[in-house]
Amino acid sequence: MTPVLGESGLVAVLTALPSEYVAVRGHLRDIRPRTHPAGTLFEVGQVANGRAVALAGIGMGNMSAASLTERMITEFAPAAVMFVGIAGGLRDRLALGDVVVATRVYAPHGGRSETDGFRSRPRAFDVSHRLEQAARRTELLGRWRDALDDGPRPAVHFDPVVAGDVVLDSRESDHAHHLRQHYNDAVAVEMESAGFAQAAHLNEKVPMLVVRGISDLAGGAKRDTDAGGWQEVAARNAAAFAMCVAADVEIPTGAPGRPVDGGDPVNGSGPVVRNIVRGNGRVGQQIGVSYGAITIHQEEGQR
Repeated sequence: MTPVLGESGLVAVLTALPSEYVAVRGHLRDIRPRTHPAGTLFEVGQVANGRAVALAGIGMGNMSAASLTERMITEFAPAAVMFVGIAGGLRDRLALGDVVVATRVYAPHGGRSETDGFRSRPRAFDVSHRLEQAARRTELLGRWRDALDDGPRPAVHFDPVVAGDVVLDSRESDHAHHLRQHYNDAVAVEMESAGFAQAAHLNEKVPMLVVRGISDLAGGAKRDTDAGGWQEVAARNAAAFAMCVAADVEIPTGAPGRPVDGGDPVNGSGPVVRNIVRGNGRVGQQIGVSYGAITIHQEEGQR
């Protein structure tokens, strides 16, 4: 059986740093390992409503993000992909620990350098409308904060982010001025989402979402904020928000998409599992909240 992209209802989640991976993993249950033939290690678990989530830690940088997002899409045929992690804030209105949901991802390094200056030729990727709407509903309902410890309640911002391959820790550097001049609506800076977004775009525009927690303010104090534990706090907040979105978003199964070679994208072998929703039901069932009648059909099919 050849799975269709998105048919399983699985959400693939990528992270860069160990703290980000651990934060997302803490929201999963029934976790089992999965190893790609080339050696990439994944884990597959479930969020609260039973939706399958595949998790990968890819390291820093857009090149790794692009190649391993492609690998996850091929391996799991996900209904959606998310990048969850930390970022540096570019606006004074952002506080440490706040969550940024990217409405657009900029790839900032394209351009033409001439004697009279640099002319940007950026790439930009809008996030999935469906996932952005689900994220806005998650913020409106506010349940995601129930997973957080006592303390300041982080705000959620819906704005563009810029994802280059430079660690920015200055508001006055040449790179900071370049970002303000050419990407002045971006509120956060990080290093993976452009490659991630490109890979999603090239795979039949797989729905994608980027969720980042603010761990520093890109103003020269990164060493201090990192030493103060803000990477862990920011990763925890981003993971709590993203996994609530993953549990609640309505993702139609059997949505149009290209066939992906292989067997069961969730289990790796054995039966192909399909969620078939009848009537007005939604995919999945969250504990305590009925999403409608669900029938699980298992069909024979080997990888």
